[in-house]
Amino acid sequence: MSGDLPLNINIKEPRWDQGTFMGRAQHFFMVTDPRNVLLSSEVLEDARVTVEDYRLGVVKPGLTEDQLWRAKYIYDSAFHPDTGEKMLLVGRMSAQVPMNMTITGCMLTFYRTTPAVVFWQWVNQSFNAIVNYTNRSGDAPLTMNQLGAAYVSATTGAVITALGLKSLTKHLPAIMGRFVPFAAVAAANCINIPFMRQRELKCGIPVTDAEGKRIGESTKAAQQAIVQVVVSRIGMAVPAMAIPPVIMNALEKKAFMKRFPVLNAPVQVGLVGFCLVFATPLCCALFPQKSSMKVSSLEPELQESLRQSNPHITTVYFNKGL
Repeated sequence: MSGDLPLNINIKEPRWDQGTFMGRAQHFFMVTDPRNVLLSSEVLEDARVTVEDYRLGVVKPGLTEDQLWRAKYIYDSAFHPDTGEKMLLVGRMSAQVPMNMTITGCMLTFYRTTPAVVFWQWVNQSFNAIVNYTNRSGDAPLTMNQLGAAYVSATTGAVITALGLKSLTKHLPAIMGRFVPFAAVAAANCINIPFMRQRELKCGIPVTDAEGKRIGESTKAAQQAIVQVVVSRIGMAVPAMAIPPVIMNALEKKAFMKRFPVLNAPVQVGLVGFCLVFATPLCCALFPQKSSMKVSSLEPELQESLRQSNPHITTVYFNKGL
């Protein structure tokens, strides 16, 4: 061992108490920091080496605790927690704000024509498919057939919902049409996430004991994880897709917006981005990343297996995904 930094810092867990909402919020403000998207491959690799060496008991000379935690969060922002693989850039949580503000802003701006609705719902579900795959729980691969089915199902569901609601709002106040994209996104999340993670529902996700030792795979844990992610994703969309339409509905009546209609899209995107900077980490923090479940709530065969091999365990833990 080299360096003066002690080896008892638990970087397997977040820096802040994940038993509280504020602790989880602080953690996810770091994880979703959009500035991490700009980090070079060299910085990411240096963070990976720092974290993995520290876990092996090797400390880089001169490394401070703050630098270690910074490296841990850079590592977490780019590498999958279960597989250790570098994640696709646009699928990382740090890319959520810049990607979603652009796509959501355009969905809210170009909602009046059918081709625009279809195009932006397709773009959004294509992005969501990448995010859901990148941030899946567990380490089992998905087949191309499974990916394709999830993608087609979610995109079709979003487009049908958007077009159906668009037709229903023709005779309602104009502002109601602005909320069609949100309803379509909410419906698509309920389809896309379970489909994209269907293998987890069939085969289960890894569950561990309190020390992180893998003790089995559970489909019940997968169900709980996916429900929590769906709720978080819909919650994430609420401020970004509910607040800007109200503001834009008022602004579009102002003289300067009528004189400069080209400002519509940039202003909409900016409002969405402002909402997402806060909504993304706060909604990710609704549930602990390392979720837990009572053994008594697991499937009967896994309960029996644990009673025989680990009778002292009453609670199991799992990565819920994002």
